[in-house]
Amino acid sequence: MTEAERHRLMLNVLKDRPFASVRDLLAVVEASPATIRRDINKLHAAGTVRKVFGGIATTELGSGLEPLAARPFEENQMLQVAEKKAIAEAAAALVRDGDSLIIHGGSTCYLFALLLAQRNLRIFTNSMPMAAALWQKGSCHLTLGGGDLYREPGILHASGAPPPEFYASKFFLGAQSITHAGMFESHPLIVRETEMLLTRADEVIILADSRKFGFRARYPVMPFSRIDTLITDDRITEANHKMLTDAGVRVIIAKARPETERG
Repeated sequence: MTEAERHRLMLNVLKDRPFASVRDLLAVVEASPATIRRDINKLHAAGTVRKVFGGIATTELGSGLEPLAARPFEENQMLQVAEKKAIAEAAAALVRDGDSLIIHGGSTCYLFALLLAQRNLRIFTNSMPMAAALWQKGSCHLTLGGGDLYREPGILHASGAPPPEFYASKFFLGAQSITHAGMFESHPLIVRETEMLLTRADEVIILADSRKFGFRARYPVMPFSRIDTLITDDRITEANHKMLTDAGVRVIIAKARPETERG
């Protein structure tokens, strides 16, 4: 089988799904894993696909799912507040003093980071709102990603920069959308930063309230095979819970409490 034929078959796999693992590609292409990985690198360099952990992804997503427009950070802070606080508390319970963590941007991760501000931790973030809050209110060791400030997603990003010299036991991040195909985002810079930071963490933990399921975001970020744990609220449907557990994702359900019950 020629290289051109292999590439055609690999691209065909992505016609009805946003992700394909190396194992998926081996099932349709007569080649060794090493050859498949070289082909992935060539397709990625050509801009035909995106290289992701364990395989390839489409450059964009088109589906019949309900669209979910990305909202400004300030507006997101006002939505599902009780659920987000419960998720943040459940996430904080997974952290041990002395841990090194990567925490991505997003309103739920922001609340989570505030709970860690006074703990003995090393935290890396490229989120400006989070960094400002931890600087003002925290005593933890804080490392910032470098680069230019992109105000819409609220992150620092340096085009072409190598991954940071920071290694974490856990990578916490939010999600714009969760579907049967994995995690998706609406801003390409968030995708690029996430893909880079995935190489610097052992465990990936998603913080996503239940309204994120079933909506559409444009850019695929990672398949379920790269997600270790997902923390959500108790409004998740049985079908979505089963979708995650069937894919091997550990699911933690955080029960939101009325504000009057909070101390």
